[in-house]
Order: sequence, then C-alpha cells, then structure tokens
Amino acid sequence: MVTSNYYVETKRLYVLNLTKVGWYQSNSLNMIRSISRVGMMNQDPLELLSKQDPLLGDLIKSIGNYSIQIHDNLFESLLKSIIFQQLAGNAANAIYSRFLQHYGDNLPTPEQIISTSNTILRFTIGLSFRKIEYIKNLSTKILSGELNIQGLPDLRDEEVIDELVKVKGIGRWTAEMFLIFCLQREDVFPLGDLGVRKAIQKLYSLSEPPTHQYMLEVSYRWKPYRSIATWYLWKSLSKFDSIG
Repeated sequence: MVTSNYYVETKRLYVLNLTKVGWYQSNSLNMIRSISRVGMMNQDPLELLSKQDPLLGDLIKSIGNYSIQIHDNLFESLLKSIIFQQLAGNAANAIYSRFLQHYGDNLPTPEQIISTSNTILRFTIGLSFRKIEYIKNLSTKILSGELNIQGLPDLRDEEVIDELVKVKGIGRWTAEMFLIFCLQREDVFPLGDLGVRKAIQKLYSLSEPPTHQYMLEVSYRWKPYRSIATWYLWKSLSKFDSIG
C-alpha cells in the first residue's frame, strides 16, 4: 500500500499541501490514485470518508449524520428540476404550488401536461415559455417511449445521464441531481457544481478556486461515496443549509 503524505504528515502540513494551486494541484494529487481501497465496501460510509480525508472527517463531525431527502417519484423529480431551474426557492415553490393546484392539487400525467394550453401554463401558472417547452418535451418523450423513465433505475449512472440529456432543459448537472436525490446513487460527483467548487476551496483553505482537475483528483479519495461527500460539502455552505 502506498501512503501519501496527506496521511502521515501533521494536519498542518496536510492543509498546507492542499492549499497550493496551479501546477501543484495537478501533480501532487496524483498520489491519491494509489491509495488502497481494499475492504471499502465493508466500512460505514462516514467512517470511510473520515479515514480517507481527515478534513472532510472534521466537517462530517461538525454537521452530523447524513440525512438526504429522497424524491421517489421519477416523473415529479424531473418535472420539478425543470420548473425550479434558475429560480429562488420561494418563487419556485409558488409556481409549483399553482401548477399542482391547476390539476386539483395532484401531480399531472404527461397527457394532462401536453393537453394544457401554453396560455394557461404561462399566464395562470407563471411558467416561462421556455420551461413550458421543456416540460412538454419531457412529457412527449415519456409518452412516445423515447424516454423509458421506469427503466432508468436499472441503468448505470452514465447511461442515465445519456438518456436524460436528450430531454430539452435537462443537462448533465440536472441528471446528476436526479441520480443523487431520486435514484440514491452514492458515487456521483457533480464536477460542474459551483457550490461544490466553493466548498472545496473553503474546506482546504485554497487561495484560489480549485480547477476541475484538482476537484476530480480530490474526489477520488471519497469513492465510492462521493454523493455523500458532496452533500456534506453543500451543507458546509450557509446558502445550502436547508438542502435535503
């Protein structure tokens, strides 16, 4: 087993090494790949994460138990992800509440969404025309069978992403959130998430925002529980304190 200086040096040196960016970000972290992961799957996720990354372990202790809120309705999860895009929480909740009220406080079927006029969706409910196009595209693909939504849980992570990004309005980040909060996949790392980037900079006291390469290399030590590590990173930011 090859052990990096992150685990044999003092915590001070551990932090010092991680605070260096640029060339050192992409080179010194190469040693992370060599860390042995024998017996990982038999360990408690939080214990493993704390062992593999002491700084993350400190964060886990300060936040407490992992308590992610799972959304088990596949269609509703995708629908809400589109409706909530680029909206503040209160505004998004108000629009979604009006959306459900229009259908008798029930989740509408894809057929009902397609048959609802754009005028009602825009001026009564408050959806933008772009989002109306997106939710109708999602509904159409489900009805046509182009998107087998009930078959998504049987696919691998990247296969799920490949299927979802075919829907207008669903990009990789949205698909990754679906994997974490709906399909309960434990090893998803949303590399493009700005909150995760900011949290990593804060956790390791970096003088500059970390590069994607640095973020990816750091995340290797969190496998196979990168979704859980990501949740703790989000929770470390006051903006995300209420995240499920």
